[in-house]
Amino acid sequence: MTLKVVLIILFFFQLMTNLTRPLLPLYASQLGASTMEVGTLTAVYAFFPLLLAIHAGKIADRMGDRLPILLGMLFATLGFMIPFFFHSIVSLYVSQIIVGVSHIFIIISLQNVLGNISTNGNRDHYFGIFSMVVAISQFVGPIIGGYLAEYTTYSFAFFAAAIIGIVPIVFAVWIPVITEKSLAGPLPEAGSALQLLKIPVLRKALAGSALVLYSKDIFVAYFPLYAASLHISDSKIGWIIALQGLAMVPVRFFLARLTAWMGRERLLLISILAAGIAFAIIPFTSNILLLMFLSVLMGAGLGCGQPLSMTTIYNASPQSKTGEVLGLRLATNRISQLMAPILFGIIGSGAGLLSVFLVSGAFLVGGAFLTHSKEDSRLVKISS
Repeated sequence: MTLKVVLIILFFFQLMTNLTRPLLPLYASQLGASTMEVGTLTAVYAFFPLLLAIHAGKIADRMGDRLPILLGMLFATLGFMIPFFFHSIVSLYVSQIIVGVSHIFIIISLQNVLGNISTNGNRDHYFGIFSMVVAISQFVGPIIGGYLAEYTTYSFAFFAAAIIGIVPIVFAVWIPVITEKSLAGPLPEAGSALQLLKIPVLRKALAGSALVLYSKDIFVAYFPLYAASLHISDSKIGWIIALQGLAMVPVRFFLARLTAWMGRERLLLISILAAGIAFAIIPFTSNILLLMFLSVLMGAGLGCGQPLSMTTIYNASPQSKTGEVLGLRLATNRISQLMAPILFGIIGSGAGLLSVFLVSGAFLVGGAFLTHSKEDSRLVKISS
């Protein structure tokens, strides 16, 4: 029952997010934002979460996960509502700040619940399902958002996202309250979550997770602008972005088998390389079918990184600090989400929009090799 509740909340929250994220740069551009300002707007989503992520994990450990999820959903719904009532760049900034902070409390707590109710034997499977639900929402959300934007307005699409928020708010009351004091068994000695960065495989898992997430954000932030310059409609832009999420579904469904067949490290290397190559090819084509294919290739490549990193990081966490360490993972992700949009906004403003895809593709290919290790990730498995 708890697993179903977690997945329902996750799906509808991610649906809200993925419905609006591809529309954000288009809405901002309509309001007069430059390429640089679109990058800044994308980055502000990550700024406060970067500062608060580890603290959000500590709160989940000490207070349980129900209250952070419930309050997070309430504030996220408010955040999505703001651009509907106030049509300005400032309202988009305020909206992204509120939604960004709410996001860390919701996601860390949902992951913590999932980790607490799973075992070492089925945790890969549970986090695989978790990531698969995210991927499904990444398929459905942009399609709905694209059609809403094309046949209504960008602001109404944000309002629709807020209405969807009612569902996860209702289901949040069924989340169990599990605190560090209520965990069974003796608690191991554990210092700061930052001390776990001494574990090489954990460092690489954090870096791989950040690499994947920043790539997805850059694609969602700048591909709509590139596609709009080719006079591709909002609904078709939504479909192209949605196919990336669709490609992640089968990859994550068969993730456990793929990992057993190829090994975590090799699978991660190949998947990120494929995504990097696809990213770099995008500016060389204006063909919609080819853009769809590249989006699918990117989705298949990026679909492995997040669930693999979640399992590795959770298994390396002391039992009493799982939320805190998941917060560390999210903080690492937010560093990349904060720096990358600003960096690529500068690149796009100076060298043109197409350079964003070339440089990002090169980053992905280079990062794939930098985060590759021959060490077996099972070395960091610490029984909780």
